[in-house]
Amino acid sequence: MTMKTLPLQALLGSLLLFLLLLPDHVHVFAALGAEEEHDKVGPRFKPSPWKRAHATFYEGGSGTFGGACGYHDVVQEGYGLETVALSDALFNKGQSCGACFEIKCVDSPQWCKPGQPVLSVTATNHCPPNWNEPSDNGGWCNPPREHFGIAKPVFLNIVSEHKAGIVPVEYRRVPCKKKGGMRFTIPGNPYFNEVLVWNVAGSGDVTRVEVKGEKLPWTSLERMWGQRWVTGAKLYEEALTFRVGERDGRTITSVNVAPKNWQFGQTYEGKNFD
Repeated sequence: MTMKTLPLQALLGSLLLFLLLLPDHVHVFAALGAEEEHDKVGPRFKPSPWKRAHATFYEGGSGTFGGACGYHDVVQEGYGLETVALSDALFNKGQSCGACFEIKCVDSPQWCKPGQPVLSVTATNHCPPNWNEPSDNGGWCNPPREHFGIAKPVFLNIVSEHKAGIVPVEYRRVPCKKKGGMRFTIPGNPYFNEVLVWNVAGSGDVTRVEVKGEKLPWTSLERMWGQRWVTGAKLYEEALTFRVGERDGRTITSVNVAPKNWQFGQTYEGKNFD
């Protein structure tokens, strides 16, 4: 009995010694597991039923199609030109920024492309109301209309020519598929801490952001506009951990995503929803 247990005791002792001698950067994985215990998990975001709406195109470029959501350049940030501006009814005061949709032109044989091709887009901008025009003649984005302003370069993916103007469409929310991890860009200065959250998978639309430092306890950021979040807490010279929540109720934590020597204007990559 004793002879059989000695090897096991020796093995456990060696394992303990090995763990104690691990370099500091390896210990991060243990911390990662501890933080993730607080994440909310649940079913993956699923496509919604198809709904009716209308769509037009609007002019712009990669640096302007992300305006109302706070994105810098939709092409550089991985959204491409497959982007849309949402009417008030869909924009939800910026809370829908980052949401993904499928759109197809319907019930307009003159303008819709044959076969009803589906356009996959991300919400990156806002189509404001035009109270000087009636909702059915120029005021396309006036409440309560659900309307999409599609970036001009991709509008032709679903219609035969730009002369189409406004067309009836069907749309649905779909999961966002992104390459790589969620990104955290930190502009601002030591007196004004701002974080832009982008390249978000899952439901795509972020509903809350929290940050934690080495000394700073978990602190909620406030939405400034779109996907730009701010806090008055001191973040500088602390390694930063971010926890992000989506509309579907799930949260995900990226531990020490920004190192202690992080700099303003830099972008850091964390984990992403599946």
